Amino acid sequence: MTDLYQSQRAMRHMRRAAMQRGVVAILDVGTSKIACLILRFDGPDAMRETDGVGPMAGQSQFRVIGAATTRSRGVQFGEIAVMNETERAIRTAVQAAQKMANVRVDHVIACFSGAEPRSYGLAGDIELADSVVTEQEIGRVLAACDVPDIGMGREVLHAQPVNFALDHRTGLGDPRGQIGNRLACDMHLLSVEGSVVQNLLYCIKRCDLEVAGVASSAYVSGIAGLVEDEQELGAACIDMGGGSTGISIFMKKHMIYSDAVRMGGDHVTSDISKGLQIPVAVAERIKTKHGGVHATSMDDREMIEIGGDSGDWEKDRRQVSRTELIGIMRPRVEEILEEARVRLDAAGFEHLPSQQIVLTGGASQIPGLDGLAARILGQRVRLGRPLRVQGLPQAATGPAFASAVGLCLFAAHPQDEWWDFDVPSERYPARSLKRAFKWFKENW
Repeated sequence: MTDLYQSQRAMRHMRRAAMQRGVVAILDVGTSKIACLILRFDGPDAMRETDGVGPMAGQSQFRVIGAATTRSRGVQFGEIAVMNETERAIRTAVQAAQKMANVRVDHVIACFSGAEPRSYGLAGDIELADSVVTEQEIGRVLAACDVPDIGMGREVLHAQPVNFALDHRTGLGDPRGQIGNRLACDMHLLSVEGSVVQNLLYCIKRCDLEVAGVASSAYVSGIAGLVEDEQELGAACIDMGGGSTGISIFMKKHMIYSDAVRMGGDHVTSDISKGLQIPVAVAERIKTKHGGVHATSMDDREMIEIGGDSGDWEKDRRQVSRTELIGIMRPRVEEILEEARVRLDAAGFEHLPSQQIVLTGGASQIPGLDGLAARILGQRVRLGRPLRVQGLPQAATGPAFASAVGLCLFAAHPQDEWWDFDVPSERYPARSLKRAFKWFKENW
């Protein structure tokens, strides 16, 4: 655990160095595509690291100066399965983005999905030595949080203080400089399968790049897809990718829960390919062009040319009705949404003051999905388009780029994490483990 704490600290220093040099690459390593954006930080803001527990104040100005995507290879369920294929795909995307930006980039900040995320809610409190909350006291209170035994081979990906209480006042974002006797803190910790992260870091290093940060796709998609008041009042983001579907819940501008379903848009494509006995590439084309989840009487009459070049004239001239296509797609889409529902229920999502759910990711673009999701997940569902980022090419503004855009925002102003403070090292007793949602009902 300590070594990851050190490596996360090292990444934070590297991120500062990259921002001072002015350019950094953003890499979204997904199952269906690998996207690379190159950011330029300009002006004095890039040099000034802003403080603030919570969402960092002082937006640093950045713009996208290069962008490229390539078909992902060697990635399954959001995890690297074939190292050299993924390495080639990452190199291709980074080189194309560098060419467009006309700069060379050494540092990347990456995000990934999968890796079996687990959320923990931790709490800790201390008596203040000097009745003023200082940086050191925050380090001490974070050290006082009961860290659970996260299990063999697992590593901490995010560890964010999400709420502070000073004496009887709770809901404080940043207590520094305030006067009191007793400081308490709630922290959200997200652990992932260690080997998945190590593989990703190793793969990026093999591309001759330095890693200046890693983040969970579900987390950064939420940053991009949820508008400010949704992040404040409580909302869930369901990021439907190719190989996996990430779920994150935000409250008071912090992620407080995350999970993943090991299914995504590729599973829908594969069902079409098996059901109609056609190649996966053809199934993907038909899905994006004609797919949907609601059949009307019109769809019985709408025939889709499958096409093909098997040489068998009958087979190559086959047609299917759109109703038949929808009949294949709908059960799988329903299954993914039902699984997401199970995760939200387990998290206690219904206890949040707001029940908003936002769908992002490439697979969220299936026509009629929002209506079906509203039926399965609850009434308040909308499709999220990522925020506009300066310089982002039109082709990269859709829901499929939610995590790439969120990663830009994460790179420019990350929330404070455990490793940004000097946490006294004589710790790590694994004592208690509280469910992530226990403190919601009590504190908010």
